[in-house]
Amino acid sequence: MTLKFLDKLSQDFTDLLNDKEEYNVIVEVDQESNVKTFTAHSAVLRYRSSYFNKELTNIVPDNNIKTITKMGISAQIFEIIYKYIYGGIIDIENMDTKTMFKLMIAANELEFEELSVELENHLIESKASWLRTHFTFVYHSIFKHKFQNLEKFCNDIIVKHPNIIFESEEFTSLDESALVSILKRDDLQMKESEIWEYVIKWGTARNPTLPKKLEEWSDEYFMTLKATLQQCLPLIRYFHISRSDVMDKVKPYNKILDEQLWNDLKLHLILPEQMIESIILPPRLVLTQELPERSNEPFSTIINKEHAAKISSWIDKQTTNYSLINDPYEFQLILRGSNDRFAPSKFWNICHGHANTIVVTKVKETNEIIGGFNPLSWDKTKSGYMKTNKSFIFSFKDSNIQNSILSRIKKENEALWYSPLKDKYGPNFGYDEFMMRSNVSNFTQDKLSWCRSSTHNRYKKSIRTTNDVFSIIDYEVFKVIKRSI
Repeated sequence: MTLKFLDKLSQDFTDLLNDKEEYNVIVEVDQESNVKTFTAHSAVLRYRSSYFNKELTNIVPDNNIKTITKMGISAQIFEIIYKYIYGGIIDIENMDTKTMFKLMIAANELEFEELSVELENHLIESKASWLRTHFTFVYHSIFKHKFQNLEKFCNDIIVKHPNIIFESEEFTSLDESALVSILKRDDLQMKESEIWEYVIKWGTARNPTLPKKLEEWSDEYFMTLKATLQQCLPLIRYFHISRSDVMDKVKPYNKILDEQLWNDLKLHLILPEQMIESIILPPRLVLTQELPERSNEPFSTIINKEHAAKISSWIDKQTTNYSLINDPYEFQLILRGSNDRFAPSKFWNICHGHANTIVVTKVKETNEIIGGFNPLSWDKTKSGYMKTNKSFIFSFKDSNIQNSILSRIKKENEALWYSPLKDKYGPNFGYDEFMMRSNVSNFTQDKLSWCRSSTHNRYKKSIRTTNDVFSIIDYEVFKVIKRSI
């Protein structure tokens, strides 16, 4: 029989945190020039983490004290890990999900494998909704580290909804290993010719010195692109690209392909039964679309599907409106004031990093719907004017789809205003053509909680014919996502 007193052992080691006499290590964590120091014991650090073991081996002590500086980890996150190192306990019950995600990243960097894997699995099993809502942020983060389960979780989403990544503003900054992992998937739901075009786009973006006009490219330029794409090119299913797309899209870049492959591809188009030397990868699988589960809850409490279809037609600048059947976009709810609270800071925290979004508000006095489309990412770290030629604002008087006003951007250099006062200002189109503001951190309970119609001519026409200042009942923010194939 073995008696274990692990709780007491954990408590005793945790008490060592307060030992300021026997320590022989100082750990400095530094994030955005905010340095904080922690005292520790080399024996504990060495045996708990291979990262600290390697660091301590290479550091020369000063007065018998070794100092480790770790950049990019906040004091809040390291303090959690600090207590885990000694006590082996982390309380995640009341921890917000973003902190948990950052903790997982830090644990991985510091080579606490058990903690990192446990947090990764917990996020997938219990916080999947948050992972989907913050998809772009999550996806770009995990490929700087090795999170195999999260990689599969994200790629399972991407293969069904590839536009989430391929049409995002951050696509060209995607890590090479992330792009390769997507291209390897047999079930990626995209035409092979489109995959080819995106791969070329990614590769040329990595080489900004390449001429914009292809006719100006020398053989050296093609070799530069080929070297950049050496991990991606073997994963394209060339023999499943149509003849017209091969001639229109692949041929202009044929110099980046191996000569044998290009010759075999041309031969295959002429004599498809002829034997060739190149390996023919199988076609990608077409997934059977599952019908979504029925839900009695509407996707929005402000707009309906007809409103959404009309807004979609505005996004694509269609001369005729999309119908409910052919609307190419899905509106994915990110934030609802009545659910997530009405503080301006809440807007910036939840919407940070999201691009291609629709903001809609419902006017308290008239039930009028006022909104705007932002193709750029909301970024709480930025302030000032943002440039785009794709944004617009709109209104539906009396919520009536037949009584709508559309106003497209006229001064693209001043399309949006990201205020430095994130605790008072929310979304702001054209500075105050359509703006949400509150001095008491609640858009619905402040006489200064208002939106203003177009008066400064950054947009082409006014979206209101009545009072400029008004109160709102509720507001919502949607991410506009292209429907999967």
